[in-house]
Amino acid sequence: MRIFILVLFFIGALWAENPMVLQLTGVKTTHMMANGKAQEVFIERNTPKECNDVGINPEAIFSGDYAGKNVPPLCKKSFVTTVGKAQPMSFAQGVITVGEIEVLDFIKNKLNVNPSAYILVDARKRDWYEQMTIPSSVNIPFDEIEYDSAIPEDFERVQALLGFRKIAETYDFSHTKTALLFCNGIWCVQSRLAIEKLIKMGYPREKLLWYRGGLQDWVALGFTTIQPK
Repeated sequence: MRIFILVLFFIGALWAENPMVLQLTGVKTTHMMANGKAQEVFIERNTPKECNDVGINPEAIFSGDYAGKNVPPLCKKSFVTTVGKAQPMSFAQGVITVGEIEVLDFIKNKLNVNPSAYILVDARKRDWYEQMTIPSSVNIPFDEIEYDSAIPEDFERVQALLGFRKIAETYDFSHTKTALLFCNGIWCVQSRLAIEKLIKMGYPREKLLWYRGGLQDWVALGFTTIQPK
């Protein structure tokens, strides 16, 4: 009996520590809405049970309709595939590219635990962000990262959110946050441009993460989104 209990404990410990299981267990987090109120959100992968037994083969996935004629409509999603520019897997030395599992792990075990040291950044323009985003993200549009004397308040907000300060012509990054940035998808350049601007200012590369797949991959896999308006 004792051995059985120890085995269960060991399996449970592995389950708790393996970030791969987060897509099954879900992640609780908080999102700050446009009205200033915090909303509790449970991020999970929403997969209809009717889709669990759909046969997967090359024709079903790569045919003209990208889902196959025999796949139930409930299990299909349509996406634009001809926009934007294909992005490299890695574009800046020291900046780590991450996938959905790492994003879930970042939200649960870093951002939720220590929000003063970590931030999830939606680098798209505001109108995109207001339609849909990943729960717990903060909108820092890529075109507001550089200082603009006409609207200095935008750059002041960026500094406050990311935790760095402009001192004369230089920057103090000693208390800056580790930031995970994303935008629309593998065809979107906005998060990449945001990271490149931060690097140009001297932002520590080891504190920058890039979710290349962005919203399109997040939605394609059925993960929870939120409309923050």
